[in-house]
Amino acid sequence: MTIKPDLSVPVPARLEKVHFVGVGGSGMNGIARLFLERGARVSGSDRTRNAYTDRLREAGAVITIGHAADNVGDVDAVVVTSALWPDNPELLEARRRGVPVLHRSHALKALVGGDRLVAVAGAHGKTTTTGMIAVALDALGADPGFVDGGVIKDFGTSSRLGSGGVFVVEADESDGSFLLYDTAIALVLNVDADHLDHYGTEQAFDDAFVAFGSQAAELLVINADDPGARRVRERIGQRPVRTYGEAEDADVRVSDVTTAGPAAGVLTSGGERVPIRLRVPGRHNVLNAAGAVAVLLGLGYGLREAADAVAGFGGTGRRFDLQGRADGVSVYDDYAHLPAEVDAALTAARTVAGEGRIIAVHQPHLYSRTQAMAGRFAEVLERTADHTIVLDVDGAREDPVPGVTGELVSSRFRDPAAVDYAAEWDDAAELVARIARPGDFVVTLGCGTVNRIVPRLLDALGGRVGAA
Repeated sequence: MTIKPDLSVPVPARLEKVHFVGVGGSGMNGIARLFLERGARVSGSDRTRNAYTDRLREAGAVITIGHAADNVGDVDAVVVTSALWPDNPELLEARRRGVPVLHRSHALKALVGGDRLVAVAGAHGKTTTTGMIAVALDALGADPGFVDGGVIKDFGTSSRLGSGGVFVVEADESDGSFLLYDTAIALVLNVDADHLDHYGTEQAFDDAFVAFGSQAAELLVINADDPGARRVRERIGQRPVRTYGEAEDADVRVSDVTTAGPAAGVLTSGGERVPIRLRVPGRHNVLNAAGAVAVLLGLGYGLREAADAVAGFGGTGRRFDLQGRADGVSVYDDYAHLPAEVDAALTAARTVAGEGRIIAVHQPHLYSRTQAMAGRFAEVLERTADHTIVLDVDGAREDPVPGVTGELVSSRFRDPAAVDYAAEWDDAAELVARIARPGDFVVTLGCGTVNRIVPRLLDALGGRVGAA
C-alpha cells in the first residue's frame, strides 16, 4: 500500500537544501533539476539508476541508489511522491526528525511562485500537450517555465525555469494533488476514469476534475469531444470556458484532419480559419494541438500565430520515439499505458508504417489496472496491431495479485495466433526477431520499464539470419 501525502503541510519559507525520495521518476527529476537551477543543494535517492539520475548527478545533485535513513542529511524538506511505500526508511527518518515531508506538488508550487500557471490535466495526452504549449510560448518569445512528464525534444529537458511570468505544468490527477495549484488557466484533455485505487469510484474521479476546472482563476479550456470532459463541463456552471475539438459548436474547431505522415488539419475560431501541419503523427495530436492553441488564445495570442507556434513542436521522449533500426525493422517506444493511449499510439503508427506490419510489445502496468482492464487492452491491441507480444506486469508501487500476470491480457484475444505471452524478456526478443520482417514497425508500450527491452530487441533483430 502506498502513502497518501498530507497536502495540508505548510511549505517552509526556506528551501535551500532539499532531498528527493524517488528522484529518478519522470516528474520528480524535473522538479529536482529546477531546484538545482535555483541554487539549492539537492540530494536524492531511487531504487535503480537511470538516465535521469545520471543527468542529475552530472548537474551537481548528490544521488544515492537505494533507500536508507542515512540518505536524509541536514535538509529543509524531504520531497516524496504518492508512489512511495509507507515503510520507506527515508520517509520514516524524516518524520522521526520532524523534517517537513512535502508532496512533489508542494515543491512545484513553491517553484512556480507568483507566475501565471497553466496546468494541463487528463488521463492521457498531458505530456505531449504540455510540451506543445511550452514550445509554442518559447517560439513566441514568452520564455516560459515548465515541468513536463517527459523530455521535450526541442529543449532536451523536461523542465526549465523561465523569466516570462508564465509557467506550464503537467498536472497529475493520480492522487488529487493537481488541486493544490493556484491555476490561472486549466486545460482538461479528457476525463477517462483511472487511479481508482485512490479515488474509489468514477464519480469521485469526476468530482476531482470538477474541482480542478472550477479553481481556474482565468479560464477553463476543455475538450468538447470527450464524454467525460463534457460531463465535467456541465457541472462547472457559469465561468469563462473555451472548448476545442471536432464538435460543431467547439470554440476552437478542428476539421479536415489528415494523418498520412505528420498530422494536419484546419482550426477555426471566431470566424478565422487557419491550417496547421504538425511535426508529429496522429489524429489525437491534432486535437492536442487544438487544446494548446485554445490555451494560447486565452493568454492573448492570435489564432494564426498560436497555430504556427504549436506546429513547431518536435515531440517528447517516449511518445512514439524512434529508438533504432535493425535488419530493416524500425523499433519505436511509447509511454502508452491505458487502452485509449495504446489505441492512439498504434493508430498513429499505422499512418507512417506504410506496407509494414505493426508488432506491439506491451508491458501491462499495475496489477489493479491489469485486472480491471485486461479485456479492454486485448481488444485495442488485437484491433490496432498485427501481432502483440505481452510481457509480464510491471507492478510498480503495488503488491502482486495472485493470478494477475500479462497472460490475463493475452488470454482475452479472440485470435490466439495474434498474440504471444512472454514472461521472460529474452523470450520476447527472440519472438520479435522470429516474427518481424524488413519494413515492419516494432512498438514497445508501457509506462514502466519496457523501454529497457529495446537494446535486446535491436540486438536480436540485428543478429538474426534472415527474417520470417
